[in-house]
Amino acid sequence: MICPNNTTAGFKPFNHLQHPREVIRQFTPNWFAATMGTGVLALALAQLPVASSGVRVIAEALWLFNIFLFVIFTAIYTARWVLFFDEARRIFGHSTVSMFFGTIPMGLATIINGFLVFGLPRWGEGVIHVAEMLWWLDVAMSLACGVLIPYLMFTRQEHSIDQMTAVWLLPVVAAEVAAASGGLLAPHLADVHSQLVVLVASYVLWAFSLPVAFSILTILLLRMALHKLPHENMAASSWLALGPIGTGALGMLLLGADAPAIFTANGLPGVGEIAAGLGLVAGITLWGFGLWWMLIALLITVRYLRAGIPFNLGWWGFTFPLGVYALTTLKLASVLSLTFFNIFGCVLVALLAVMWLIVAKRTLQGAWRGELFVSPCIAGLKK
Repeated sequence: MICPNNTTAGFKPFNHLQHPREVIRQFTPNWFAATMGTGVLALALAQLPVASSGVRVIAEALWLFNIFLFVIFTAIYTARWVLFFDEARRIFGHSTVSMFFGTIPMGLATIINGFLVFGLPRWGEGVIHVAEMLWWLDVAMSLACGVLIPYLMFTRQEHSIDQMTAVWLLPVVAAEVAAASGGLLAPHLADVHSQLVVLVASYVLWAFSLPVAFSILTILLLRMALHKLPHENMAASSWLALGPIGTGALGMLLLGADAPAIFTANGLPGVGEIAAGLGLVAGITLWGFGLWWMLIALLITVRYLRAGIPFNLGWWGFTFPLGVYALTTLKLASVLSLTFFNIFGCVLVALLAVMWLIVAKRTLQGAWRGELFVSPCIAGLKK
């Protein structure tokens, strides 16, 4: 029999927390993964070849909602550092939660891209300056995550090969996401020299990230062969490997498309043509590698589903990697004019939308009850 009081408590927000301030005390960067998934769905819907005006409205609404989420999460996480500084700084010693610092610049990158896809036609060219400033901020955060988090792994944190998961990718992939955003931003800048600076910086960011990410993927393959799959709590991490592959392909396609005009405008016409060719070949090649990882991730997920997967914020790991791979597929469709990529891209976006709806619903329910506000860095401490 269910007690009426318990039924009433189910409608009370944060009923799993001792006090509402625990929302701030227990807030971690994991929440920014929701902005990554929401942002990439908005961008993917906008790129559909059959996107109607209604789909476009939904996509823009998702982007605006994503800005709201990012601002709220930033305010709460900033408040945690102000009000609970000693506990907040424990994240630097945690071998898993610290990796999610990379979700902050990656979530911001989806907002920056949205300014170019949605903001430019709605508000005019004034948004380009906003996007450019935010992009350089994103670059700075991405570089910091890509260097400082691995440094902490080497000096402060405890890691072992049998406990390794694909979350190791999160801090280093942020620079790659910024590189792809730079590919969108560069052609919109008015000054040709600024275009060249952003383009070259984006290539550097791509190289800053992809080789490190691929070295982690190599270790991950060995880890899974030797120690099998990670705990079901990390089930969604199998999809994270698709992120750097899809983003790497998308980055090369976008940068390659910009390169001929930008290099020519800066007196380097031959370089631009080479970059365009390399970008297309690299994009197709990495897309093929991503297809292997996606199929492996699907098989792994089916295996996990048989035993049941407990819900946590890690489920957002199902969304962003699938989203960037869908964007890459649609970009290849527009470049190559091949029907297969168009159809497959639309299927991927549909799967992404379904997954987003599932994860968003579960996140909203868990947030309302307060179940998802848990900081492993301070687990066991007195409240």
